[in-house]
Amino acid sequence: MIKVVQAYDGALITEVPSDDANALEAKLTTARRTFLDRDGWLAPHERIAILHRLADLLAGKVDHFAKLIAREGGKPLTDAKAEAVRAVDGVRNGADELRNFGGREIPMGLTPASMRRMAFTIKEPIGVVAAISAFNHPLNLIVHQVVPAIAVGCPVIVKPASSTPLSCIEFVGLVREAGLPAAWCQTFLPEHTALAEALVTDSRVAFLSFIGSAAVGWRLRSKLAPGTRCALEHGGAAPVIVDRSADLDLTIPSLVKGGYYHAGQVCVSTQRIYVHNAIKAEFVARFTKAVKALKVGDPTLPTTEVGPLILPKEADRVMAWIEEAKAAGAEMTTGGERISERVVGPTVLVEPPADVRISREEVFGPVTCIYGFDKVETAIQSANSLPLAFQASIYTQDLNFALQVAPRLDGSAVMINDHTAFRVDWMPFAGHRHSGYGIGGIPWTMREMTHEKMMVFKS
Repeated sequence: MIKVVQAYDGALITEVPSDDANALEAKLTTARRTFLDRDGWLAPHERIAILHRLADLLAGKVDHFAKLIAREGGKPLTDAKAEAVRAVDGVRNGADELRNFGGREIPMGLTPASMRRMAFTIKEPIGVVAAISAFNHPLNLIVHQVVPAIAVGCPVIVKPASSTPLSCIEFVGLVREAGLPAAWCQTFLPEHTALAEALVTDSRVAFLSFIGSAAVGWRLRSKLAPGTRCALEHGGAAPVIVDRSADLDLTIPSLVKGGYYHAGQVCVSTQRIYVHNAIKAEFVARFTKAVKALKVGDPTLPTTEVGPLILPKEADRVMAWIEEAKAAGAEMTTGGERISERVVGPTVLVEPPADVRISREEVFGPVTCIYGFDKVETAIQSANSLPLAFQASIYTQDLNFALQVAPRLDGSAVMINDHTAFRVDWMPFAGHRHSGYGIGGIPWTMREMTHEKMMVFKS
């Protein structure tokens, strides 16, 4: 049995049965047999109808899922409800995308050898999908992995994070209630991590969708069976450049949200803020005041803005990184206290040295760092100096500054006057370099989970 506890205080919520090696074999056999039975494939209109019913069922349980997300994952209730609402839209997004999801014509007759021919492609499901998910968005990440598979017709075996399995289990229950036969979507809760690796490296798996740590993701990719494709979504240490022209009345609330949303446990959470020295003192004072005002505590309360870290050992790690930065000369303007076993106070560090861990690695906790600059080239160089590259931001009222800096920041997306954690579910979402491989976002994942088959007709 797997014990599921509240992220805030460790109180037991429930226990769920785990899967052993025999269960894994049965699930893989079922998924592969289902895919090979072409006569049993669901037509696009059937998949659309199932997704519409699923969206309606999920919409009726938004408040229930919000409370569940807050309890098992520790996300503040207001943000948890926003996640549940997003999940409903994500399901609808998968159904909508099918209306325009198809192949393309391949031109013929361009050479004498290609005369009297017509060619086009069709999209086919790639095969069995193994989906490994993370704890920080325990419903919406599952939607991003499962819904594309349902939409394109791939059997999927989904493994939620062991600390937050309940949202996944209940969502899959709704999938079946919506009419999808059980063989097309199965949960997998392994009794030990070796079984998770056995799932993704099995030759019957055609596609791996992995959301989690870079160390695990890249290692799993190196062990995939020949021909297995994958998409990896890891983390970053998102940089922000604040120009001297930035409107601080708008910039500071935005960056507080981007840095402390879900206690910083977001792969694109704002972590490194580079501020022009002409406004740095004012920025630090006003930003610190706003962070101090954040309401920290029980995530199930509607007034809470910052909740716990997912495990006590993560709070241990974040505190150690803060202490390392302070010992190396960083100024701490607020935070740095251990409020409880799992809760770390929102922390602001000014000018931590470049060689401390909090300047080099993803903190995944409620900490932001502020660095001053005189020349924007220096800020760009520092922002791009890490092997991590995901989303970045610029705050400015100078259009020329934005046009100059945005193309030079590494990453898959640059937000102008918005924080680094902005995302809508139909946009491409991808980490570069160590931060990931492949493209997320529901329509984009649907493309990743299919291949194109070409047909050539000769008259």
